[in-house]
Amino acid sequence: MLGLLLLVFAITFVLSIAIGTVNISISSVLHVLLGGEAERDTWRTIILQIRLPKALTAVLAGAALAIAGLQMQTLFRNPLADPYVLGVSSGASLGVAVAVLGTGFVMGAAGSMFASGLTALGVVGAASLGAALVLMLTIAVSRFIQNNLTLLVFGLMIGYLTSALVSLMLFFSNPERMQAYLLWTFGSFGGTTWAQLQVLAPVILVALLAAIASAKAMNALLLGETYARSLGISITRTRIWITVTASLLAGAITAFCGPIGFLGIAVPHLARNILRSADHRALAWACVLMGASLALLCDLATHFGSVALPLNATTSLIGAPIVVWVILRQRAGRSA
Repeated sequence: MLGLLLLVFAITFVLSIAIGTVNISISSVLHVLLGGEAERDTWRTIILQIRLPKALTAVLAGAALAIAGLQMQTLFRNPLADPYVLGVSSGASLGVAVAVLGTGFVMGAAGSMFASGLTALGVVGAASLGAALVLMLTIAVSRFIQNNLTLLVFGLMIGYLTSALVSLMLFFSNPERMQAYLLWTFGSFGGTTWAQLQVLAPVILVALLAAIASAKAMNALLLGETYARSLGISITRTRIWITVTASLLAGAITAFCGPIGFLGIAVPHLARNILRSADHRALAWACVLMGASLALLCDLATHFGSVALPLNATTSLIGAPIVVWVILRQRAGRSA
């Protein structure tokens, strides 16, 4: 099954580079990716400078959010938990709101929200700072909170508090700055440059490897904290480890791509149903492949003719039916 998921990922990756406003043949895409020359010079520029960074960003985002969602659902034993449940995304959104609404960073149009280097640096830096502050607060609180449910409620309250602050700033801001912030909230994989990928990719890859390495601890948590302690696993250390990795994954993606919804909730459920297993040693890799593939498919779905649809709209349209299907299937299974 993992081999099949890898094949689906490879196909969606190539299609995401081939399909767009200008359609390029798959053979030309593969030829350029393998180091050859394109049939047209413009195709090579489109593939290597525009679509390849966008596809790689989608892969990193999908894998990161899926793994973080799996971690949160296991830690809180809640099927509706997602990567943003600890308030890290809200902290990133607050940072961007302060930068855009408070200091006057004004982004460009929806298709080029990160076109300006100074604007990109300001937005990404503000989002990263906001996410880091909430992350440090959450880690500090997690040292004293021994109950996962209480930690979940704390994260939700942080989210409500930051959302309230953002709403107040939106209320008092002018229409131009309000529109700039709203464009960022739509989410996009297309604003990341090669220079930004050199920062984003190492952070995501290290955090992904750290999350996958915690598969044994997450398997133990499924059977309860008492059982985990009997195996010599430190619950406090494991909680902090999961909190740090999930927050880094969600915070980094939010900073560079905006708040991307539903992937973190939908992909872990889909992986469990396809693998029919709760073993995180397999689920983690399945979430990486399925998250990357689903992110690429959502990005493809944003190309509606000559119009670019909001990314968050497509992730919700695709992710919401998956969650509903999983819930109905689980209920039907219990009834049988």
